Amino acid sequence: MSAIATNGVVPAGGAYYMISRSLGPEFGGAVGLCFYLGTTFAGAMYILGTIEILLTYILPGMAIFKAEEASQETAAMLNNMRVYGTCVLTCMALVVFVGVKYVNKFALVFLACVILSILSIYAGVIKSAIDPPNFPVCILGNRTLSRQDFDVCAKVITVANETVTTKLWELFCTSGFLNATCDEYFEKNNVTEVQGIPGVASGLIMENLWANYLGKDVIVEQHGFPSVTNSIRTVNLDQPYVFTDIASHFTLLVGIYFPSVTGIMAGSNRSGDLRDAQKSIPIGTIMAIATTSAVYVSTIILFGACIEGVVLRDKFGEAVNGNLVIGTLSWPSPWVIVIGSFFSTCGAGLQSLTGAPRLLQAISRDGIVPFLRIFGHGKANGEPTWALLLTACICETGILIASLDEVAPILSMFFLMCYMFVNLACALQTLLRTPNWRPRFKYYHWTMSFLGMSLCLALMFICSWYYAIVAMVIAGLIYKYIEFNGAEKEWGDGIRGVSLSAARYALLRLEEGPPHTKNWRPQLLVLVKVDQDQNVKHPQLLTFTCQLKAGKGLTIVGSVLEGSFLENHTQAQRAEESVKRLMEVEKVKGFCQAVVSSNLRDGMSHLIQSCGLGGMQHNTVLMGWPRAWRQSDDPRTWKNIIEVVRETTAGRLALLVAKNITAFPSNQERYSEGYIDVWWIVHDGGMLMLLPFLLRQHKVWRKCKMRIFTVAQLEDNSIQMKKDLTVFLYHLRIVAEVEVVEMHDSDISAYTYERTLMMEQRSQILKEMHLTKNEREREIQSITDESRGSIRRKHPAKAKLRLSSQDEQEGSAEEKPEEEVQLIHDKTASTQSIASRSPAEEVSTPGEKVHMTWTKEKLVGDKNKNKGPVTPEEIRDLFSMKPNQSNVRRMHTAVKLNEVIVKKSQEAKLVLLNMPGPPKNRNGDENYMEFLEVLTEGLDRVLLVRGGGREVITIYS
Repeated sequence: MSAIATNGVVPAGGAYYMISRSLGPEFGGAVGLCFYLGTTFAGAMYILGTIEILLTYILPGMAIFKAEEASQETAAMLNNMRVYGTCVLTCMALVVFVGVKYVNKFALVFLACVILSILSIYAGVIKSAIDPPNFPVCILGNRTLSRQDFDVCAKVITVANETVTTKLWELFCTSGFLNATCDEYFEKNNVTEVQGIPGVASGLIMENLWANYLGKDVIVEQHGFPSVTNSIRTVNLDQPYVFTDIASHFTLLVGIYFPSVTGIMAGSNRSGDLRDAQKSIPIGTIMAIATTSAVYVSTIILFGACIEGVVLRDKFGEAVNGNLVIGTLSWPSPWVIVIGSFFSTCGAGLQSLTGAPRLLQAISRDGIVPFLRIFGHGKANGEPTWALLLTACICETGILIASLDEVAPILSMFFLMCYMFVNLACALQTLLRTPNWRPRFKYYHWTMSFLGMSLCLALMFICSWYYAIVAMVIAGLIYKYIEFNGAEKEWGDGIRGVSLSAARYALLRLEEGPPHTKNWRPQLLVLVKVDQDQNVKHPQLLTFTCQLKAGKGLTIVGSVLEGSFLENHTQAQRAEESVKRLMEVEKVKGFCQAVVSSNLRDGMSHLIQSCGLGGMQHNTVLMGWPRAWRQSDDPRTWKNIIEVVRETTAGRLALLVAKNITAFPSNQERYSEGYIDVWWIVHDGGMLMLLPFLLRQHKVWRKCKMRIFTVAQLEDNSIQMKKDLTVFLYHLRIVAEVEVVEMHDSDISAYTYERTLMMEQRSQILKEMHLTKNEREREIQSITDESRGSIRRKHPAKAKLRLSSQDEQEGSAEEKPEEEVQLIHDKTASTQSIASRSPAEEVSTPGEKVHMTWTKEKLVGDKNKNKGPVTPEEIRDLFSMKPNQSNVRRMHTAVKLNEVIVKKSQEAKLVLLNMPGPPKNRNGDENYMEFLEVLTEGLDRVLLVRGGGREVITIYS
């Protein structure tokens, strides 16, 4: 504590301030409130001690409640303590309310009384070596007798040469006559009177050195005295023996004794009233510990050397007629001890009522606990009025308990917890070598801090394990409350330093090698777009991210702003704030990064390459499908996604593309039934299997069932494929329905041919016609509208168009290997891709028939806007062009596969299917987009999945 106190200015709050600034607001608030409760209950304990001394030794006749029988004496005493304790608490609270300066004046008087009391004890010990006080204790056999009901320690006495019985005789016999029937033990054993305080020179120290713990309702016995036991072992509790009221053991005595050493924080609690807290706290605390430790240890040893063991274990002084043992030992008078003890407990109670409200006020003013803010207010001079009122109310609850033995362990727990965290704070700051850790006090070491912390934790459970658990639960609840509802505070605490060190260590460990398949989980980089106001355009992407993060792991939300960083850095900050707010709303735990780049393409490339740190890097990219790419005159709208596919493939990253993201469910929706359909065309490392499993961990998708479809040809053994896939899923511990779909090699339909022709013609038209933006949009819209009409009119009985062998040869000659789509293949795949087809044949959307609406005259009218004239021959060539045979084959596969998917999964809540890679030759990029549109047309929610080239799921444990 001295090291922490000298490491900067310590304002009001003392121990709370030190802990909170060293371990953070959560720990500080939790331990600070517990320390506040401990200090408040300590005030209750001191007040109860004051009343006990008052009613037992100073003014015993002032008791309001009188006990009619001995059994009611304890209850009467408790009620008296409740009444008088409430009165004393009210007086003390008024004194503290008037001002702390009066408490300081009283403190000098209290200190003088305490010092005189201690000196009188040492003087009495010295005197006992020369002239021990007369302090008789009556013992029957070896059993200690209670002297409350008799005065002479003898069975009979001689009066006028006549033997008569004593009051002691009458307590054990049926009458006062010599021939009366008496208790067997009373008859067989003699009565002995010994001195309760034989003095320091008696050699008692060796007898009292060893432990002698007793159970409840056990007679206090003197060792070494002869005793003849009864034939009947039972003891009548109504007989005048000294009985123990509770079972004693080491841990109980530690818990009762420990509160006497909790005053060492009194000075630090009032740090706000100290002129130089950095100087006063270490000196005052160390001197207090040294002084009190010397007094405690020496008095314990001297008591053991001067006082008989039976008297030491006589809790209420019954064997000595209720006299104060220490008062009898002291010199010159017992009243020195009585008055000193009375003022000592009064002073300790006042100190508690002074320090506790200031501690609560410091916590309230920090604002980390919202509902306590009212207690931060006070009088104009800063006195904590409201905090004092609450402290008095809590202290009253301790007084109503009215038992020192019950109150002491409660406050011991809270004090020990405070000391434990002070030690922890010092050790952490030292070990972490925090740059701001520069205490002036140099006489400390982190090993001693850890030793102190361990001792405090051990003492908590030694004193009372159930109280320790309750105290920890209370502190834990306060910690979580501050963490979730408390004000955000950044004090540069040690816990943050621990987090940084732990994060650095973990990141370095993650760098040691790639994660095992069993540890693989989607570490997402979510690419979102922001509008001109820096708001996220499609927040459903983050909603879907939240639903997918049952696998936890890393989430990075990235966004790109076009421009220069010097001019747009404020917009980037606003975009990050906007995304962070949305992440909080959607409960996405992760990080946000907005970058400014000269163009969107480079910015996204930078995010894909550089996001993350060390082993905490993304392995999966999630983005949305550009819905209006056909209508846009800017090719970047669709070229961007193709480049992302290429870059993720090059970087061995998985890619998830959500189509129709606006139709995806919110976190508040719940699907009570439905299916998540997986179309497993090619093996992609198991991504298609793992993603539905993760989604079903979320409450939105929990009740959806999983179906897996795989495609087979006529020559494949469909039954065996289904059997193998079922076994594979069983080993994966994934529950799903399996279905093998057979696709027939049918002839290429006119519809497919027309769709391909329309796609290629449109592409060629846009290249050769240099129309204005509005005109181009009108042409595209016309094509789209006609195509939709064609789709509705489409009939399965359409005439099929066969290509001549010459056309096929020309088509094959035109094919280029680099135009074929690259997909991830795995030799160990349990299912096969569609045989003898290009992998790009997994693309689809029903097609449309082309009806051209532009004319030669229109072109001639706009010739001034063209870069060059368009000749009639070129127009005729455009109409008479033949589609590329490779495109026809791919479109055929896409159309057929889409028909099957729509037929089987039309009602599915979500459809997942493999995403083919783009062609190497960039001239076919637009055709690739068309293939994907065809593949997914007619489906409400689609997730295109492209694996990262590695296994992500395993059958092994």
